[in-house]
Amino acid sequence: MPLYEYVCESCDHNFEEMQPLSTKPEDTICPKCQAAKSRRIMSSFASKIVGTHKTGFNEMKAYNMHDERMEKFNKLPPMSGMREAPTEANSQPDPGESW
Repeated sequence: MPLYEYVCESCDHNFEEMQPLSTKPEDTICPKCQAAKSRRIMSSFASKIVGTHKTGFNEMKAYNMHDERMEKFNKLPPMSGMREAPTEANSQPDPGESW
């Protein structure tokens, strides 16, 4: 369950409540004045990293895999059957050649 921050519109008391996602902010009761006029406010997000997980690890792994594949691809011989780039000499048909 997430921890929400609230401010009471009756007494301006700031407080935190751990509630399910389905709870409506207007149904939250102020612990100081017992009024049901609370408003949920934006708060910072915090998470706890457990284990060896590092931020951006999947992205780094994907870039490393891409770089490895490109290295292997660059080591391959040229594809057979590729035509030469057109030049003045090879772009004109031979005079004895017929279509």
